[in-house]
Amino acid sequence: METNSDSLDFPRWFSRSDATHNVARGIMQYGPIARTPLAQIFNLSQGALSRITSDLIYDGVIEEMPAGSTQAGRLPQGFDLRESSERRGRPQTALRIREDSHAFVGVNIHDGAITVSEVNTMCRPIGSDITETVSNTAPQAVVEQITRMVRELVAASPDAPAPTALGLSLGGHVEDDRYVTFAPFLYWDSSVDLGGMLQRDTGIPTKVFNDLDSVLLHECWFGDAIGVPRFAVITMGAGVGYSISDHGDPIDNPDKSYGLAGHVLIDPEGPRCSSGHIGCSQCLTSDSIAEEYSGIMGRVTTFEEFSHDLRANRPQARRLAERTCYRLGVLVATVSNLAMPSRVLVSGESSFIAKKNREFIRKGIDAYRHSQAAPVEFSIPRFSWRLWSDSAAARAIATYIS
Repeated sequence: METNSDSLDFPRWFSRSDATHNVARGIMQYGPIARTPLAQIFNLSQGALSRITSDLIYDGVIEEMPAGSTQAGRLPQGFDLRESSERRGRPQTALRIREDSHAFVGVNIHDGAITVSEVNTMCRPIGSDITETVSNTAPQAVVEQITRMVRELVAASPDAPAPTALGLSLGGHVEDDRYVTFAPFLYWDSSVDLGGMLQRDTGIPTKVFNDLDSVLLHECWFGDAIGVPRFAVITMGAGVGYSISDHGDPIDNPDKSYGLAGHVLIDPEGPRCSSGHIGCSQCLTSDSIAEEYSGIMGRVTTFEEFSHDLRANRPQARRLAERTCYRLGVLVATVSNLAMPSRVLVSGESSFIAKKNREFIRKGIDAYRHSQAAPVEFSIPRFSWRLWSDSAAARAIATYIS
C-alpha cells in the first residue's frame, strides 16, 4: 500500500464569493456571452453582475471581446432571454475566459496503456498527445512512466505556459480525488496514493478522478452537453460504463465506479457472463462480442477479427453488430426510463459499432420506450483516447475555477 498523510495543495484561480465562481463557470460553459443573458441565467441584477465581471476582469480570469463581436456561445437548454430595459439599444460586448493564460495536463490510464495530453483553460488541445503501453503495473513504476511522459509532453510545447495542474483519470474507484482503491486494469485492489505520488514526482498539483465522470464533465462544460439539464454517458469497450450529470455536475455516489450498470438485463436470450447472468449488459463488452462471434464462426476469433470482418461487411459480423446495437438501444432505453436524461452519449473504444448501426439502436430504444414518450436523443462522437485524457484535464480545470 502506498500512502501519504500529507495534504495536497491544489491551486484555485481566484478566491471570491460563490456567486463570482458561479459566473466564471458560466462564462466558461456558455461564453462568449453578453452580460444580460449571463445575469438572467444566474438571477442577478445588472449591477451585481457588473461588479462580479469587473472583479473577474481584474483577476485576469475573463476578458471583453472586441467591440462589435456577437454572442457565440451555447445557452442553457430551454433558456428564454428576456428583453431588459437596462442599457436598451446599447450594444453589449461579449465576455470570454482568458483561455491561453494557463495550461493543464490530462492523463488517462486505460486498458493496458497511458495517454497524456495538454490543453488550455478552455480545454482546447495544445500540441500532440502521447500514448504508451503500460510497461509495469506496479504503482511506483506507473508513476515513473507517467512522469517521464508528462515531461516529454511539456517539453514539446515550449511556448505554452508551465502546467497549472494535472488531472488523471482511470477506470476504478477513487477517494478524495487522490487515493485509488480499486483499478482492475492495473490489478490494484488496495489503496494507492496515486495523486500524492504523482504530485511529488512531477511537481505539478494533481487530482485523480474516475474516467467516466471525467468524460461526463468534459461534455457538460466543453462538449455536446453544454446547457443540457440532465445528461448520461454509456461506454462500451473492455467494460460497460454509465454515469449521469445534473446541471453540469456528475451525480456522485460512493459505489458508482464499481461498474454497477454492467449487469443490467438487456437480452433474455443473450450470452451468459462470467458472473452467470444471462443477457446482461456485459454482452456489450469486447470480450463477450469476440466470444459470441467465435460461436457464430465455429472457431476461436478475436475482437480485432470481428472488427475487421465488420469493416469488410461480412454478413456474420454485420448481423452480430446489429444485434449488439439493438441491445445497446435497450440499455439506453432503460437508462432513459429510470434516470430521464435529456440526452445520452455513447462512447468507448467499441463505440464504432454503434456509429455503423444507429437504426438498430433506435429499434432497441423504441421496443422498451412508451410510444408517447419523448424521443431519446443520443449521440456517438468519434472516439479517441485523447478525448479521455483531455477530459481528465477538464476535471482539473473545473476544480481550479470552482
